[in-house]
Amino acid sequence: MSRKKIKVVAVAEALGLLDPPKVQRRYWVHPLNMDREKIGQFRTFFENIRQYPDKFFEYYRMSISSFDELLKTLRPHITKSTTEFRNPISAEERLTITIRYLSTGTCFSALKFDFCVGRSTIGVIVKDTCKVIWLTLNSKEMPKPTTEDWVEISNIFYTKTNFPNCLGAIDGKHIRCKNPNDSGSLYFNYKKYFSIVLMAVVDANLNFVVIDVGSYGREGDSNVFKECAFGKQLYEDKLNIPEPVVLPNTSANPQPYVFIGDEAFALHKNLLWPYPGRKLTDSRRVFNYRLSRARRTVECAFGVLANKWCVLHTAIQVEPDFTDDIIKACCILHNFVRKRNGINYEDSQTHNFEDIEARGTETRSNGVEVRDYFANYFMGPGAVDFQYDMI
Repeated sequence: MSRKKIKVVAVAEALGLLDPPKVQRRYWVHPLNMDREKIGQFRTFFENIRQYPDKFFEYYRMSISSFDELLKTLRPHITKSTTEFRNPISAEERLTITIRYLSTGTCFSALKFDFCVGRSTIGVIVKDTCKVIWLTLNSKEMPKPTTEDWVEISNIFYTKTNFPNCLGAIDGKHIRCKNPNDSGSLYFNYKKYFSIVLMAVVDANLNFVVIDVGSYGREGDSNVFKECAFGKQLYEDKLNIPEPVVLPNTSANPQPYVFIGDEAFALHKNLLWPYPGRKLTDSRRVFNYRLSRARRTVECAFGVLANKWCVLHTAIQVEPDFTDDIIKACCILHNFVRKRNGINYEDSQTHNFEDIEARGTETRSNGVEVRDYFANYFMGPGAVDFQYDMI
């Protein structure tokens, strides 16, 4: 090849105009992993750890009965066919690999030694299983709420937080990720790192009612919420929200059911946030305290989520679509385990994800009226003794 032609090829490669050279595999199965079936390392471990429920819970982040139920649900979708070349990795091991990745955040290169499986195989297993977890469990563990469901959520919220007519707490959190190629600053947030936004509505039991995953890190709460499916349905009155009802200990002036959030969201008749400013009246300070007290549920839910599925503590080193699958799988497993094992794992700990920047939002007059009514209500028939210690 002439020097001129070599130079042209080099320039084309530098500009990304040529396909990268294909890397030929040295091994189909690495010699280190050839005897994994004969040794039966995973099978022996799996049978042994089931003899110790406390250790099983520590390793799998769920009880044996919960794992068996999850495996039974997923098995038809993650079981692979046997071929004349090799036996497939069992459903038990595929689910174990995925759970260990989600619960520890350990990189694929480290997990391959734990399971005697190639790094690329680990990645494929985790990606496929996360997708199946979301698609299979979504309708059961995070179903679209009906009008009756919203009423039940509201009743539990009032019992646990003393905030009436509350359908859930809303917040958005940054999940760290690697910067995808050719993405520019789309994923670079105001805290100076790359992230994907998890927007969530949480009930008083710290379960996720609705989530939206995948917005760019540079976006603020208000824009993310307006553009996600749930936000659009809220502002278009398509969420099956119950009709307004009178608040406890009152007999007139029915009030709408509301979600609660922070200053990043637009005030709306069905979405309240605290009064801004420092020079507030007593009623406004009490309202801010009562709302913030109830809104802690979403912060606690994010903390419990990350403490159980520690991959969310790390910068997730995969492509954005894969990262979305990981986050959604963690949220579904969060609901799945909480409904079966309750608060058996680190509910008292929280993880302070960075809040999304609060930006200017529009204020709607009907939202102002609803907020003012709640503020007056908390100083009258809705008052509780401890609120005055906080003003």
